[in-house]
Amino acid sequence: MTLGNRGGRTTRVNQVAVASRVSDALMDLILSVPKSNEALSAAPEVRSVALMQKASSTTAKISGAAALIPGPMGLLTILPDMYAIWRVQAQLVADIASVYGRSQTLGKEQMVWCLFKHSFLHVATDFVMQVGERYLVRRTSLQMMQKLIGVVGVKITQRFLGKAVARYLPFLGAAAVARYAYVDTRKVGMNAIALFSREIVVENDEPGVG
Repeated sequence: MTLGNRGGRTTRVNQVAVASRVSDALMDLILSVPKSNEALSAAPEVRSVALMQKASSTTAKISGAAALIPGPMGLLTILPDMYAIWRVQAQLVADIASVYGRSQTLGKEQMVWCLFKHSFLHVATDFVMQVGERYLVRRTSLQMMQKLIGVVGVKITQRFLGKAVARYLPFLGAAAVARYAYVDTRKVGMNAIALFSREIVVENDEPGVG
């Protein structure tokens, strides 16, 4: 085996290891749907937009600050950075569900859809599908959830390792990743508003109140 082949194999092994860690972190997050202290709102969309703005600013600060760490040490911040952002985004989804009075219908399937519908639509629609003015939530076994989240983990790892050069460009890179986190969180919020503002039908359950 040549040195180049060894390097290529090592890189692939590292990517697999990172993807596995990403998938494990996602599963841990999704299976622990956060509680919300938000009350049912008389103007849920207005309150949801305010929550979305606050969460977007928070994730931008988290990601931007992590990207200020230069070089190889900065690369070590990628997974903790992503996990911290996902926690904020998951809380945003829970809060928006609460202001719409939908906390009781929020499960792991809706959480996956809200977090990843805008970036992994082909995976998200395995959990939630829009049918006319309704959203149909498909109950998913733990085994199937792990399989689909594994796919997401691989894609996320490829995407972020491809953008890892930002960790070598302090300040310029920090601005770029902060902007990405901000926009991504807004999209999560918009997904949640779209879902919880409509009628939700969970498989084998009665329709939710629209």
